[in-house]
Amino acid sequence: MSERKRILTGIRPTGPLHLGHYAGALENWVRLQNEYECYFLIADYQVSDYADDISRVRNAVWEVALDWLAVGLDPESSSFVIESLVPEHAELTTWLSWFLPLGMLERNPTLRAEMAAIENPEDGQTKGKSVPVAFYNYPVMQVANILMPRAHLVPVGEDQLPHIELTRETARRFNREFKPIFPEPEGLVGRVPRLVGTDGNAKMSKSRGNTIDLKDSAATVAKKVKAMYAGPPRGLDEPGKVEENPIFLYLDAFDRDTSTVAGLKEQYSKTGVGNKILKDRLTVALNELLDPFREQRAQYEGNMSLVREALEAGTNRARVIAKETMEMVRDALDLNYLSKFRVAALTPSPSPDFAGEGSRRGGK
Repeated sequence: MSERKRILTGIRPTGPLHLGHYAGALENWVRLQNEYECYFLIADYQVSDYADDISRVRNAVWEVALDWLAVGLDPESSSFVIESLVPEHAELTTWLSWFLPLGMLERNPTLRAEMAAIENPEDGQTKGKSVPVAFYNYPVMQVANILMPRAHLVPVGEDQLPHIELTRETARRFNREFKPIFPEPEGLVGRVPRLVGTDGNAKMSKSRGNTIDLKDSAATVAKKVKAMYAGPPRGLDEPGKVEENPIFLYLDAFDRDTSTVAGLKEQYSKTGVGNKILKDRLTVALNELLDPFREQRAQYEGNMSLVREALEAGTNRARVIAKETMEMVRDALDLNYLSKFRVAALTPSPSPDFAGEGSRRGGK
């Protein structure tokens, strides 16, 4: 058994990954995979808002795996896991749902925002939907995902920190009331906590169409950068406020020449710098970052059997840990019914009192 501490983190398969995923998470994962025993989860149970388009979810599973391989995640040193192929995730979610009050879930800001987006789409064209029951299971399942491998660290985006705190609270309660099984995991936010969208909105999101995807061609990147929001209108030689121009946030995140970027900021605030100059520089920086990713991705796209093998091997490794965890959970909850039956059958006592066992545990 590995002596390294464990990481569990993951992504919902909703399509190709983008720069926000890279800066907020993937960059960190690549660095951490050699320090920790890592489980990277493709959380396909958690896309209930795509229930009317399952084929999109299925395709997105492959897109996510390809992007992981492209950026340098190594399926030999870490485990790529498909959530729904580890049925213990659903089992642990069910048991944990006994102990999490609905009010606690409804207070989760990420859950509230996502439910509001389903009911009241921003585009004004898509008719709002009813929130599915699975959306209330979603935060419980996130807790189960993290606790399943008994993870110590969870690298996440800033908006996911409330989920980590919910997980810690759940682990404390379970350990206190039953048996100390679960570590209290720590959250780790990436170098760029949140990357704004190309339209200036607070978050890069596929549903808003404001992303630059990791698989985008050089020409597509140039086109998207050219159309980016660059702060309030101003004249060509008019100074501006650096913090109002999202192009600088991107340059800070992806341009390796920090001294030149610092000089551009100073010039921008004093005498002004044309947005075209900034956007041209950003285009070069982004394509320098993405070129090796595109090359690596193309190699795997040409041999998808390697992608399948990575997913299968990682999922199988995760199942070994999951079975171990669930044995511990069932023991802690006193749920090994058949084992108790065999023991009782060997003693001169009446038939085992299942109701009594349940009521005794339930009274804790």
